[in-house]
Amino acid sequence: MADDVKKLLKKHQQLIQSDLKKVSSHVQREEGDWYLNTLMLEGYDVPFKYKRAKLYKSLQGQTVNLTYYKDIEVVAGFEMEVMRVVRVKVS
Repeated sequence: MADDVKKLLKKHQQLIQSDLKKVSSHVQREEGDWYLNTLMLEGYDVPFKYKRAKLYKSLQGQTVNLTYYKDIEVVAGFEMEVMRVVRVKVS
């Protein structure tokens, strides 16, 4: 694990680091001035979400390293667990 990731995890203990995860789905939607990216990973039932200022190349089929934290999002009155991605890197 890179030194910058180790420092980030030490400073923010609620963060989780997952390496070598395969992306099964990658969707990008416009949300105001931002693009909301949603990743689904093989073996996980929860979406991984992050925002970018511009469109990003598709990560579908790629293996990635992610730094994220758990969060709850309310959709149509139902609470849904999501992962808020802080850092994503193609491995």
